[in-house]
Amino acid sequence: MTLPTISPAKAHELVRQGAHLIDIRSADEFARSHAKAAENRPLDTLGPVTEPGPVVFLCRSGMRTTVNSPRLAALREGEAYCLEGGLDAWRAAGYPVVEDSSAPLEIMRQVQIAAGLLILAGVFLGFLVAPAWFALSAFVGAGLTFAGVTGWCGMASLLSLMPWNRAAA
Repeated sequence: MTLPTISPAKAHELVRQGAHLIDIRSADEFARSHAKAAENRPLDTLGPVTEPGPVVFLCRSGMRTTVNSPRLAALREGEAYCLEGGLDAWRAAGYPVVEDSSAPLEIMRQVQIAAGLLILAGVFLGFLVAPAWFALSAFVGAGLTFAGVTGWCGMASLLSLMPWNRAAA
């Protein structure tokens, strides 16, 4: 069974009537921006949702909730929906969104930026300095392949230790 999708207007009306808005994105994504009424419950740790009344699940674009709709439906016995278009649609409809531009970029975006820069550096240095620099691009490509196959990303683990990704004491 999958959950029905509803428009931002319908979701907003349900929230005004007491429905729970549950954002299934990771904590770092949620910290950067989220619907004002949303509660963060990351998909990878989400357990049964037992709150009374309707529940509306959302992610950034609606894709994650749509793909995981059968799993979300299994975690919820009562009335539940997926927000069509996710947070992007919620924002576009003019509903309140909490933004924190001082929060670090999501770890996966940091990985994409770092990997892209390392691959470009390997290619440029390989052409301009010495062909051995092409190995840098190959190393990063192998790391990304390993991350995709195993679900563990060494670069993400390393980036999460960086000072800008740590909470201030």
